[in-house]
Amino acid sequence: MTGKILQQQEELAELIKRYSEEDGVHATAVPSLFFIRESNVTEPLYGVYKPSFCMVVQGGKDVMLGQDHFTYKPGDYLVASVGLPVTGQVMKASFEVPYLALKLEFTPNQIVEVLNASETRVRTKEHSKRGMFVSSIEISLLDAVLRLVRLLDHPEDIPVLGPLFTKEILYRVLQGQHGAALEQIAIEGSYTYRINDIIEHIMNNYETSFRIEELAEIGNMSAASLHRHFKEVTAMSPIQFQKKLRLQEARRLLLTESTDAADAAFRVGYESPSQFSREYSRMFGLPPREDIKRMRETYGQKINA
Repeated sequence: MTGKILQQQEELAELIKRYSEEDGVHATAVPSLFFIRESNVTEPLYGVYKPSFCMVVQGGKDVMLGQDHFTYKPGDYLVASVGLPVTGQVMKASFEVPYLALKLEFTPNQIVEVLNASETRVRTKEHSKRGMFVSSIEISLLDAVLRLVRLLDHPEDIPVLGPLFTKEILYRVLQGQHGAALEQIAIEGSYTYRINDIIEHIMNNYETSFRIEELAEIGNMSAASLHRHFKEVTAMSPIQFQKKLRLQEARRLLLTESTDAADAAFRVGYESPSQFSREYSRMFGLPPREDIKRMRETYGQKINA
């Protein structure tokens, strides 16, 4: 990293520490901007990434998408162009030097607005691309990120300048090495655009069984084409995608509500408690009861979202 990038990373770290004094995920006064702070290396944490731009300014993190492994650290940024169930783990953090990161969520409509407002050449209906990538930060992108975060010290400017700086960040990402992967989500009729429709359907109906032919109809493609492009975008099949959503939600229910494994299994769409227990153990390493007991003993009342 150049001296200027290091200096700006240090300024970002100070701002994030000031506005997130405790560990956890913190919403900010800038819409869709969140700060993350962790003082310890974490165990694997399961969740769903919304379309978002993520940047580590201190420490390091690993993210698993299916069998894909992404590592990002200061000087890198990660983008999820669609909603994706992932496993994340903070790998470098301490009380003295905590893990610090920011996340800026966005929508496909915002990408469309940037493309319409710019003279960037729009690629039309390219082959589907992975819905997550890591890239090295460039000074022009870091400048825009820093200006957006600085608005927290001038909240009266947020309504006017916040949307402009957010648009600039998305514009810089679109101009970057992996910009085509983000661009495809906004091109109506592209494979990624159609797969995103299917992803949203599964996310909104994860507890309901479906036939591949039904999903293919939503995406206006054949079943074979659906399998190929869905796996290219998400690194997993539609069934694997749904299973991850179901198991993550079941774990959340077990941690936060007074329910047992059988009830949680039923609520997320499982008909067989024994099948649920087997698949839960395969994903989280322990049967439901033992896993929840360990989580509560380890974290007390703290639940990682």
